[in-house]
Amino acid sequence: QIQLVESGGGLVQAGGSLRLSCVASGRTDSGYVVGWFRQAPGKEREFVAVVSRNGGTTDYADSVKGRFAISRDIAKNTVYLQMNSLKSEDTAVYMCAAVPASSPNWVTPRDKHYDYWGRGTQVTVSS
Repeated sequence: QIQLVESGGGLVQAGGSLRLSCVASGRTDSGYVVGWFRQAPGKEREFVAVVSRNGGTTDYADSVKGRFAISRDIAKNTVYLQMNSLKSEDTAVYMCAAVPASSPNWVTPRDKHYDYWGRGTQVTVSS
């Protein structure tokens, strides 16, 4: 079991920045992929970004490319999502998710592949 806790959400004006954190605990010694997803009211959950087990591979949704950056501190069991140039359409609950991975560079944007989920943190961007 891996437990995930997100933090760093809040209210920000359009054009501003936020950095989200996702701290993992529990069975983290085996290595795992971490993805960020978001869900806005009335919309389906969507993929935002993902980082591989070794931090060497990342992938992003087209809507956030060039504005968001995902990274991880393996020693701290923490994954970050730096969000810049925020837009009102970025408003959502942001959740991190994890799946154990044997390959150091494997990533997946599909939420069905993830076994563990955090509760999420609210990001609200005012226009």
